[in-house]
Amino acid sequence: MLELSLNILDIAQNSVKAGAKLIAVAVEVNTASDTLTVLINDDGCGMTHEQLEKVTDPFFTTRDTRSVGLGVPFFKDAAESTGGSFNIASAPGAGTKVSAVFGLSHIDRVPLGDMNATVEMLVFYNTHIDFLYRYKVDGAEFTLDTREIKELLEGAPIDAPEVKDFISEFLKENSMEVNKGRIF
Repeated sequence: MLELSLNILDIAQNSVKAGAKLIAVAVEVNTASDTLTVLINDDGCGMTHEQLEKVTDPFFTTRDTRSVGLGVPFFKDAAESTGGSFNIASAPGAGTKVSAVFGLSHIDRVPLGDMNATVEMLVFYNTHIDFLYRYKVDGAEFTLDTREIKELLEGAPIDAPEVKDFISEFLKENSMEVNKGRIF
């Protein structure tokens, strides 16, 4: 994929399909250690040991609409091709945890891309699921937690136009502040 944010979207969509009620996405940039770390955790149905062993094989998928599953294998390859690492842990009934560490300045690292758009798509097209998004760059960070927003809304829909505008602006302003003009 051309951007890591699209890989993150794909993996989070797997969490949606796995029946997750809460999906946590964390992106951390650490220029001192020259790393970009992505964590995606869910409380979905999880995978069996057999599925977990095959999940990084591009010719394995649990979907019946196609015979290949490229999201996880591409994400793994993207991390490892930068000298980074990839790990996935899962068990039936225990959800799934994906972690990928990328060499930040490595020439083969795919750009992070538009994480704000990714988070917006996840939140606004899956209003029945809660999302916890944390974005951190060199110690500066912000968090978006839809559970907190839904509580403040007191039953109003999270995808109402005014709420969508608020969330979009919140993501934009906070990312700009945390990034300090840098693009990752």
